[in-house]
Amino acid sequence: MLTTNPFDDDTLHEECGVFAIYGHAEAAALTALGLHALQHRGQEAAGIAAFDGKTFNVQRALGHVGDNFSSQEVIGRLKGHAAIGHTRYATTGDVVLRNVQPLFAELSVGGFALAHNGNLTNNQKLRRRLVERGSIFQSTTDTEVVVHLIATSLNNTVVDRMIDALRQVEGAYSCVAMLDDAIIGVRDPNGVRPLCLGKLGDVYILASETCALDIIGADFVRDIEPGELVIIDKDGLHSRHPFPRAQRRFCIFEHIYFARPDSVVEGTSVYEARKHIGAELARESHVDADIVIPVPDSGVPAALGYANEAGIPFELGIIRNHYVGRTFIEPTDQIRHLGVRLKHNANRANIAGKRVILVDDSIVRGTTSVKIVAMMRAAGAREVHMRIASPPTTHSCFYGVNTPERNKLLAAQMDIEEMNDFIGSDSLAFVSIDGLYRAMGKRSRNTSDDQGYCDACFTGDYPISLTDHDNGSGATVSRLAESA
Repeated sequence: MLTTNPFDDDTLHEECGVFAIYGHAEAAALTALGLHALQHRGQEAAGIAAFDGKTFNVQRALGHVGDNFSSQEVIGRLKGHAAIGHTRYATTGDVVLRNVQPLFAELSVGGFALAHNGNLTNNQKLRRRLVERGSIFQSTTDTEVVVHLIATSLNNTVVDRMIDALRQVEGAYSCVAMLDDAIIGVRDPNGVRPLCLGKLGDVYILASETCALDIIGADFVRDIEPGELVIIDKDGLHSRHPFPRAQRRFCIFEHIYFARPDSVVEGTSVYEARKHIGAELARESHVDADIVIPVPDSGVPAALGYANEAGIPFELGIIRNHYVGRTFIEPTDQIRHLGVRLKHNANRANIAGKRVILVDDSIVRGTTSVKIVAMMRAAGAREVHMRIASPPTTHSCFYGVNTPERNKLLAAQMDIEEMNDFIGSDSLAFVSIDGLYRAMGKRSRNTSDDQGYCDACFTGDYPISLTDHDNGSGATVSRLAESA
């Protein structure tokens, strides 16, 4: 029987966001703004590295971007015409300053700063080999493996060393790096994690999402292609494709949950994609009801799509408190049992006596769903039907998303009927895997083209080797080193 702590976090977390800019007098200030827009991708730490032509100036801190990079004093110390930034969510272990990015190293070929979004699936294998050669690690992030591979490469230039290093890694990555005369952006050959190119006047920018371009008034140019490496220097933009071609496998959960709804990723509006998923969900599993209520905030676009397709009213039946941080201390059992109301409260006037359809983006452990359904009943709902805008999450992610181990995923332990009983809803339904693909403009999951998605969390179909996992260490190994 699956047991659960009713106060465990029941959300998935993207590991980080990255930002880079070259050729602007206020590079650090613009990077700080870009990281503000990417705060949803990681809330535990942030860092900026800037280069002024002589010195790499680095500031890294625990906590939110706004808490650490809002003062003139801090930004003033980050002098330079080029900068890269990173906002991070750690997978496991202590959130400590030594793991905060960008990582910086003085190499034989000059200074080098690196920020990484993703997860290396042969990290432990590479780390052991590097330690045996004499490498001394200062952090527990898999990103540092890349730094050591670059440092020990026999190639002459930093760019060639970086290519050599990335040819040895497996997994998902979108990286930005800064040298003393350029910045670099690169995506893994499958393009699992996002990275886009923007322009502010004549200045090039790299960012995880287009919302980071919008905040500084930059224009979107294009997505960095899977397997592409771009170099931005005083002569402009240079593109290389140094890795073997692979089938595109962009993370489909970016469209479901991770990316900000106002972003455009891989040519698709995230907001519109979520509405399409909600509409598909309504076509597949509609039930008679009086109102559609989103679980805020990520369930809102899907609930709008559902309500429009089903022709029933959309209502904000749950009000979210946006001023609750992760560090709230719940001092007694009695207060702890009220914890759900810290973040969500029922809008009772819209719920009492109604048949309610609750739309959420996913179910992980199921703990939030249990609490939200109970809240609806306490507010007087006559029926509560859960509709989920993703297929059941049955497998862990090893490509840069903080998911629990498989034995803690509700859908890996129960069928839908058992999950419905566990959550306490009157009915429960998920969008089908083919329905999800139809919402993304495909005929079905099996449509054969080069524009596929990584959907391993729903299907167990992992497109990239899980070397550390396959060596018998399972998910434990993937969490020994904290992902970027």
